[in-house]
Amino acid sequence: MHAAQNPQGGRQPTVSELREAYLAMLERITVSGARDSMTETEELRDAAPEFARWLRDRRLVDPSGERLTPPERAMRSVLLEHGRLLRETAEELSRDTQVLEDLLSVLTAPRPGPREAVEFEYFTDRSLTRQRLEELDSAGLDEFLAMRNGFPDQQVLEASLTADLDMLAGGVRMRMLTSQQAVRSQTSARYLQALIDAGVEVRVAPTVPLHMNILDRATVVIGAGPGPQGEGGDIILHSTPVAQGFIKVFTHAWDLAQPHAERQTGRGRSGCELSAQEREVLVLLATGAKDETIARRLACSDRTLRRLLNQIMEKLGASSRFEAGVTAARLGLVS
Repeated sequence: MHAAQNPQGGRQPTVSELREAYLAMLERITVSGARDSMTETEELRDAAPEFARWLRDRRLVDPSGERLTPPERAMRSVLLEHGRLLRETAEELSRDTQVLEDLLSVLTAPRPGPREAVEFEYFTDRSLTRQRLEELDSAGLDEFLAMRNGFPDQQVLEASLTADLDMLAGGVRMRMLTSQQAVRSQTSARYLQALIDAGVEVRVAPTVPLHMNILDRATVVIGAGPGPQGEGGDIILHSTPVAQGFIKVFTHAWDLAQPHAERQTGRGRSGCELSAQEREVLVLLATGAKDETIARRLACSDRTLRRLLNQIMEKLGASSRFEAGVTAARLGLVS
């Protein structure tokens, strides 16, 4: 038996001796370029424990311990295993990083003390709510976030516009998010356009979840809605942690909304120039009627209908039939 396989005197073989023993084994079991499987199995069964362990650690023997593995395949096996370990380590580090970030956000988040109470005010008369907001505004307001799912009548809205413009003139930053339904009337459209002209960012979403104001990220004014007896009201919450929660709601809805399209200058500013026939065409288009149906309804030719459509788009300042429909809906010409 070979010395590298059965070292004399219990001496541990060196790495160089083990490597030489492996190469010698390869030479012995290879005859005329072919492997002698019987000799290979016997050699491996009789190998010294240190030599057998050295082969296993380097993937130079198969799992059964009876066949040698080519160095190329052994190297590929080691590389694949290390690649897997690296991926698992990277995934674990990514998870740990997220956990640490979550823990840090919890640790640094503003939290009320164990005895802190949220101060709130409740008004059933909206005029009193507006009066209280004017008092809060006069205390030195920097930021005003508004979410609207509807607008009041023209008289109230005009008074609100005056107060809003005064706020803006005082340097208040304002953003307003409103629903598509809320901007359909000409009164609300004029109000929003005046705010845009004064520098307010206005966005429109299909729906908005709440009717509220957030003042300086510390005070929330939210509509309480109708009560069991049909009564309604407004709640004013004075709490920075509570306001932070509502800001997340506002920000999420704001990011999904689209900027409010400003009115076109010139003819598109008003629908009063549209004839009764042109208005009827708009209504039919809004219902999804096809050109031939509209022409039959108006008792006109296809050529006349195309001329009417071109006139409508020109008057509304639109470049397409779709844009004309959107503009008409915004101006309240179709419902």
